Amino acid sequence: MKYFIVDAFTDEAFGGNPAGVVQLDGDFPSDRLMQQVAAELRYSETAFVQQNGPTEFTVRYFTPTGEVDLCGHATIATFGTLLREGIVSEGSQCVNHTLAGDLQVAVGEQVMMQMAAPIMVNVPLDIDRLHSIMDSVQTQWPEMPAEVVSTGLPDIIMPVKDAAALEALQPDMAALAALSKELNVVGVHAFAIAHDGYTAHVRNFAPLYGIPEESATGTANAALTYYLLRHGLIQQADECRFLQGEAMGRPSMVMTVIKPDGSIWVGGESRIIAAGELLV
Repeated sequence: MKYFIVDAFTDEAFGGNPAGVVQLDGDFPSDRLMQQVAAELRYSETAFVQQNGPTEFTVRYFTPTGEVDLCGHATIATFGTLLREGIVSEGSQCVNHTLAGDLQVAVGEQVMMQMAAPIMVNVPLDIDRLHSIMDSVQTQWPEMPAEVVSTGLPDIIMPVKDAAALEALQPDMAALAALSKELNVVGVHAFAIAHDGYTAHVRNFAPLYGIPEESATGTANAALTYYLLRHGLIQQADECRFLQGEAMGRPSMVMTVIKPDGSIWVGGESRIIAAGELLV
């Protein structure tokens, strides 16, 4: 099996969010082996891609601790790699079969992927407890509510007052993992409106899945896009630009758009930084 290390949502090496991409020659290996590979590579997600037809693929996603239904940055990494390896051509419209559903992927200079239809998830969210977990010393919070939104994976979308407050967040990771497990969510996607050319600055925390912080998160930014639309902060067909990963020294640019049919697309560039052969 050939594998790649790919930085997604960036055009520069060692920026963005790194993912493992494993190109399969045939059937998927055992779940145990895929989990072992993901744990060995140690990236937040590793994608295993099986080709079903010229532009049709099945992709499964593993964190170091378990399988997830979908991963945005690993999808961008996967289809950017397929383009650079000559398996698909620029301008291809591909189908990605995932555990979150069958999704469309447009391959070009930027890979744009269709997300699952947005869903507002009704959970008993204790805002005071959430705020205490995320930052016990911050005393001012925006009036906008924290809500759980899913575009394939459910995340708590949590506004903070400004970019400085966002940077200052210091979550209690054990408590956040416990809350995430109780609510059956991936984690918290915190954002601040900065009025500086970006739609928002964002940070993403998912310790339940072995990810204290992630430098670019496609699914969560798609969920944030839907949240912003619901609260009147963007209009349908607006192109959004989210800056993520600043606190980690890996700035990432995640682009999203809600199309006229209501579908949310997420995209960005990617850069292969290493490739090799898995001898298992």
